[in-house]
Amino acid sequence: MLVFGAREMNYEFLIVDDHPLYRAALRGAVAAACPESQFFEADSVAGLFDTLEWHPRADLLLLDLNLPGACGFSALAHVRGSHPGLPVIVVSAMDEEQVVRQALAIGAQGFVSKSADAETIGHNVQAVLRGEFVPPVGLHPAPEAEADAAVLDVAQRMAQLTPQQFRVFGMLCSGRLNKQIAYDLHITEATVKAHMTAILRKLGAANRTQAVLLAGRLALDPTELMTLPEETE
Repeated sequence: MLVFGAREMNYEFLIVDDHPLYRAALRGAVAAACPESQFFEADSVAGLFDTLEWHPRADLLLLDLNLPGACGFSALAHVRGSHPGLPVIVVSAMDEEQVVRQALAIGAQGFVSKSADAETIGHNVQAVLRGEFVPPVGLHPAPEAEADAAVLDVAQRMAQLTPQQFRVFGMLCSGRLNKQIAYDLHITEATVKAHMTAILRKLGAANRTQAVLLAGRLALDPTELMTLPEETE
């Protein structure tokens, strides 16, 4: 258990990953480093937003990049805008240097490869809780100088979306029509169109296709973005 001065510290951790076995492994690694802590989990973007709403005083978010409803770094960018005081450690199997640098530049306090052992994970969590910036071993600790300016620009725009707008945008990027989005979110098509208008304005996009192209800058693999069907805004 971590001790600051003479006071023991118990923590609330949010773990967001779509693989239940890895969530369990991650929970075990963190619990070993920070006993008596509480854990709250989610497996999608919708679950992420619900968990953030239900536990606004959480101490740390461990966030997978490949998350259903997100496009690459988009969920990280949104969390940084909506919850700027919440420390985030990105946990990903994609641990190439450029991916790590972009994640840290967008606002993650740390990055953990899914191949890391439990001791490394626990050590990194403890360091971030102490307020330290924790890049992987061997990476220069000032990635902002290496960041892609275009990626950071889109990340800042993405941070302006409300949670519901972000959900709508994620579905848009997956190629879904307005009526499909309305059905999935239990809202009217008129409401979807209103969200689309706000999304395009906040992203500085002229149309749906341009908005998805902007999202491609945050994608881990831009080729995975869907080709949008023709539809009236």
